[in-house]
Amino acid sequence: MLGIGDDAAAWQPSRSHLSVITSDALVDGVHFVTGSMDARSIGHRAMAANLSDIAAMGARPVLATVVLGVAAATTQEWMLEAYRGMAALAAEHRTRIVGGDIVRMPAASLSLTLVGEVARTRLKTRSGGRPGDVLAVTGPLGASRAGLELTLRPRDLDAAAQGAALAAFATPRPRVREGRWLAASTYVHAMMDLSDGLSTDGGRLARASGCGAEIGELPIAPAARSVALAAGDDPHRYALDGGEDFELLIAAAPRAFAHLAGAYAKHFGRPLFAIGRLTAEPGLRSIDPLERRELVAAGWDHFTSETGTARSRPS
Repeated sequence: MLGIGDDAAAWQPSRSHLSVITSDALVDGVHFVTGSMDARSIGHRAMAANLSDIAAMGARPVLATVVLGVAAATTQEWMLEAYRGMAALAAEHRTRIVGGDIVRMPAASLSLTLVGEVARTRLKTRSGGRPGDVLAVTGPLGASRAGLELTLRPRDLDAAAQGAALAAFATPRPRVREGRWLAASTYVHAMMDLSDGLSTDGGRLARASGCGAEIGELPIAPAARSVALAAGDDPHRYALDGGEDFELLIAAAPRAFAHLAGAYAKHFGRPLFAIGRLTAEPGLRSIDPLERRELVAAGWDHFTSETGTARSRPS
């Protein structure tokens, strides 16, 4: 009802829906690299990270506020480009930036708060999974980690693989439409986004649901495979630990999964990948025939991961 221009925005929520609210902060040198990325992509990534959280709840994003931290070297054009990146992605999902603040900081930063709406019956959380549920992801994994590798250490690679990896890191696509579609299904019991890596986030969903999990073969993005092999790394680790793919992880009723996956593929033109199942036994385990073992949470953790490195980099 009232946007930018006064001391606060005014918003009339729907009477039949719940409001969902999320905040996420991105800091230069931790989540992005100003020396290797343009401001528009940095703004896009900041908005994508928050939209992905809204998507994980099955909600429709409606408004955002932005706190922009500017360093001494930050130019007005950089600020404008960052806002253009945020605003363009927000507009794709019918979301408006309604206010915020600008503050001097030691390093450039973007801190966003997003508000969304979801019908009470469609709200999805991490805690609804049940033993036996199929675990599935909305897309291949590891491309963002590959893009980070190329951003920090450029390599001479096939143009298609290089472009796909850099795009996955710089301009990720939050699965907002997919989240709302999946939330409409009663067969989907739990959902979250993969921002910190499957080895970390998969354990979080399992624990919240009072379960353990078994992870099998993963859908590794072709770009992740190409970059990892060129760097002498394991593509499987990119997919398992890399993070910031912003795909959705769901737990779905096993008897209905084939129907759900078929309808998803028909609606979105790409598959829903089954990667494992929830178990009554606690813990996170790999059941890949080539690597049966207990899985350690090796994705991003602000309290244990190295400082001075971009967020997608495994600890």
